[in-house]
Amino acid sequence: MRNSLLFDFTVDKSTNTVFVVREFEADQSLVWDAFTKQEILDQWWAPKPWTSKTKFMDFKVSGRRFYAMVGPEGQEHWSIQDYTFINPITNFKYLDAFADKDENPNNELPSAIWDLNFNEHNGITIVKITVKHKTLAALEQIIKMGFKEGFTMGLNELEKLLHLKKSGYENNSNFSK
Repeated sequence: MRNSLLFDFTVDKSTNTVFVVREFEADQSLVWDAFTKQEILDQWWAPKPWTSKTKFMDFKVSGRRFYAMVGPEGQEHWSIQDYTFINPITNFKYLDAFADKDENPNNELPSAIWDLNFNEHNGITIVKITVKHKTLAALEQIIKMGFKEGFTMGLNELEKLLHLKKSGYENNSNFSK
């Protein structure tokens, strides 16, 4: 595993946008699967000691992922991802919003438009993520809620998971192409 894999997290308050660039030493199709398959997402999406629990996921345009981040004491924070665009293996977009356990969006918390781009070069997959908020206040609220720290922890878990897969540790049949 390379120690020099790129990770950049930039907040642009003038456009209410977070830009994340992350490299993974793995095939693009494997990284794509990690972001688009429920059984893999649930292994890394939440920052430890939290876990991700997907109630359902229909990865297609106009489809939805409905999931919760579950805390160590059982508390649940629900979210929805409504997929708006998919170009297989290279790009997908979705509207992300907090919700209650019955799938009703929580308008008191910020929503955002996510745009994820995947590109591979010499065995390194680069994921470029743009998270656009409607207002500066929404961006600042999500940052105060620990988005940078939590998302960084999740991406680090994904790196470990991909490394285990690449190393041949395939005990986990959920991580297959």
